[in-house]
Amino acid sequence: MYALSRNDMMAETESVVEFGVFTDELQDEIERFKDEFRRYLKSGIFLIDQVNRFMVKGQGKTIRPIMVFLCARLAGGRVIDETIRAALIVELLHNATLVHDDIVDDSDIRRGLPSIKKIWNNKVAVLYGDYLLAHSLMAMLELRDFTVFDILSVTARRLAKGELLQAAKTRKLDITEEVYLRMIADKTAALMSASAELGGLTGGGGEDERIALRNFGENIGMAFQIRDDMLDYIGRAGILGKPVGGDLKEKKITLPLIKALEDADDSQRAVILRKVKKRRAKEVVKFVRNSDGLHYAYDKAAEYTSKAKENLNVFPESINKKLLIKLTDFVLRRNK
Repeated sequence: MYALSRNDMMAETESVVEFGVFTDELQDEIERFKDEFRRYLKSGIFLIDQVNRFMVKGQGKTIRPIMVFLCARLAGGRVIDETIRAALIVELLHNATLVHDDIVDDSDIRRGLPSIKKIWNNKVAVLYGDYLLAHSLMAMLELRDFTVFDILSVTARRLAKGELLQAAKTRKLDITEEVYLRMIADKTAALMSASAELGGLTGGGGEDERIALRNFGENIGMAFQIRDDMLDYIGRAGILGKPVGGDLKEKKITLPLIKALEDADDSQRAVILRKVKKRRAKEVVKFVRNSDGLHYAYDKAAEYTSKAKENLNVFPESINKKLLIKLTDFVLRRNK
């Protein structure tokens, strides 16, 4: 049984302190990125700029840009203008997917604030998501680098595949662990993989270093999403910025529930799946908490963070390598 411990209750403070290590170290790069982000989106059109201000206000930890910067530093020791632009591209693409996700999932909350589709409407949200996507493509073209095109075109295709696979499986509720892992690889790990590789590329890393960073990003992305899915069962709404059991209300079956269902007998499995269909999230959360599903998911996430650390073995010891290792630990233990 997975019991909420004192450590879980204290994890919000711990997560904030841990993440401050990265924001403090990268303060200059983050400020340059934020200035470029705001400047790049400014349109002079009242509605667009109003949504821009709201989105910037609700921006998350910017973990993908931070990965870009740390990987650039690790590969070449410096962050140049092209690195800032690469971070801009991945963050724009990421936010475009979030805006569209909220429409598809009919989500009213994003990072503790009303979603864009909730404040305005679905039409504005669709068009604004397209606006972000168009700007990410413009920023990509401005880099004038065919390797960047290759990385991001593969990433965009994977993102679309992951979303479509999730939509199909949500309707049928027949997702297996194998399918789940393939889905989150495309939905989440693909963009983190691109972030790490783009950092290595713009930082001046060679092919072997770029491949190592690509794999590092892929593995940390897998762990990130598994941990995110765990938080749907163990978090608190005030910390997460979304209701506990929110994924269940959208009929999303993730690894903790997949494992719990696998260990259940046929009759119990049928009962729980009916509860998922009826969106009775509290009862399903209780079922998962009383199973081995959360422990199993944690161990799986830990496997991916271990692989991510191994991917960094091609690099000599440095402060940036230590920070990336700390980032893998943060991803595994984060509470929001």
